[in-house]
Parts: sequence; structure tokens; C-alpha cells
Amino acid sequence: MSVFLADEQGEELDLAGMRGIAELVISKEGYPHETEVTLLFVDEDEMSSYNERFLNRSGPTDVLAFPVEDLLPGVAPDADPSGPPLMIGDVIIAPGYVRRQAGELEVEFEDEMALMVTHGILHLMGYNHQADGDAAVMETREAELLALVGKKRR
Repeated sequence: MSVFLADEQGEELDLAGMRGIAELVISKEGYPHETEVTLLFVDEDEMSSYNERFLNRSGPTDVLAFPVEDLLPGVAPDADPSGPPLMIGDVIIAPGYVRRQAGELEVEFEDEMALMVTHGILHLMGYNHQADGDAAVMETREAELLALVGKKRR
């Protein structure tokens, strides 16, 4: 697995831990070992810019996911041994926003960051929470994956 990290903000982060969570999600979802994903950590101003530019929403948010492939939740694609690695997309997270959100929700910052990484990657894999049934499936999967690394889903 290749988890590319870019930390372009000032919050102190456990980057190795974030990489480990990303690798766990990719592995437990049954994706090929050659799967690639990018985790980009930005400040709230940059997140606001992404949110406005790509979703026409003002202000920052916690996490954005930009998939490269149109994937189905719970269905891992087969590896193509003669092709390039599977790049599933980019996850952008604003740790400053996540820290404030964690405080408001009275949850641990590390748990909330782990949730954002997991949530973003699951979005890349086709999971969504638009309909109640889909949200329940996604939230259950998040809780299962987070439990494997001793983290809680709020």
C-alpha cells in the first residue's frame, strides 16, 4: 500500500498513526496491496477554499474526499498485474477544525482524527451517507474499523 501524506498545517499530528489507519482500512476492505491514496492535512483557510471551489459551500469542514474511481462499497476491485497501481483518490482533512469539533462533541481528538481518515477513505471506496440505510452501513463499518485500532466512533 502507498499512503502519501502531505502535512500543510500547524497542528501536531501522529502522521505514522494516520498512515497506519489508512493502511488498515484499505487492507480490511480487501483492496489490492498496490492501492494508493493521498492524505492531505490543511489549515481551515485552505479547507474553506477547497470546500467553496469544489462543493460551492462556504467555510471550512472536517474532511473532503475526492475519488478517482467509481467504486462500490464493500466490493474491492481486482488488481491488474500488468497495469498501474489502483489510485483511489485524495482525502483532505482540516485538523484545526477537527480539534474544535472534537471539543464540542466531547470526544478525543485522536479518535476524531482516526474517524476522519476512515470516513474519507470509505467515501473513496463508494460508501456514502445520503440515505439513512447507507449512513447506517457506513457508520457501522467505521466503528468496526476504528475498534481494530482502539479508537471510538462518536
